[in-house]
Amino acid sequence: MPEPILVTESLHKNFAALIATDSLSLEIMPGGIHAIIGPNGAGKTTLINQLSGMMKPDSGRIRFAGQDVTDLAAPARVRLGLVRSFQITSILRDFSVLDNVALAIQAGQGHSFRFWAKAALDPTLREPARALLEGLDLGARNDVRSGELAHGEQRQLEIAMALATNPKMLLLDEPMAGMGPEESARMTEYLAGLKGRITMLLIEHDMDAVFALADRITVLVYGRAIATGTPDAIRADGEVRRAYLGDA
Repeated sequence: MPEPILVTESLHKNFAALIATDSLSLEIMPGGIHAIIGPNGAGKTTLINQLSGMMKPDSGRIRFAGQDVTDLAAPARVRLGLVRSFQITSILRDFSVLDNVALAIQAGQGHSFRFWAKAALDPTLREPARALLEGLDLGARNDVRSGELAHGEQRQLEIAMALATNPKMLLLDEPMAGMGPEESARMTEYLAGLKGRITMLLIEHDMDAVFALADRITVLVYGRAIATGTPDAIRADGEVRRAYLGDA
């Protein structure tokens, strides 16, 4: 049995009287997709902020790839291979698609963006970026300004940029946010193509996407995990239906 790639132990986070994360213990297994679902205010984004290093828990521990990362800042976690995407798209809109990915490769190598003017022509950055985009069906959009992409393509580009840093695990914060049904279906297919190649923790409100993608699902309510299991087990859980999914 493989060891979990990410473990939280009794993670706790308060905002004044509000408990956002309530003694949360999770184990994320390598290579699969583990979804976190729950109603608005359940603490999902607070959790991903703690996992990524953007927010420090009040108590508890976080272990990634066998290392305690609880006190590590976000850049140090990225260097270890723990990378997140954001609920709001974060791309360089005035740069081309290819430039965005080449910059991500440069950042993953620990280089300063101050040298981007020279690096813009560096084949050791641009050729891997071309190959990555080609493999992710964005090759035809290499020279398009990123701000001109459709919303779904921008979210796809953001994930391509995360992949350019060679992560061991992706933290995906609502990758389908703002998408229509066709864009969501394309993103679901895109993420399914990554399954098995990279571990993903997925926070998402689109239940069709969650149940199509996830190997395991944890349901949060008021910062507490009320259930963790396979998609079929979560669908059948009476407490989950009452708290979140409903009878439909």
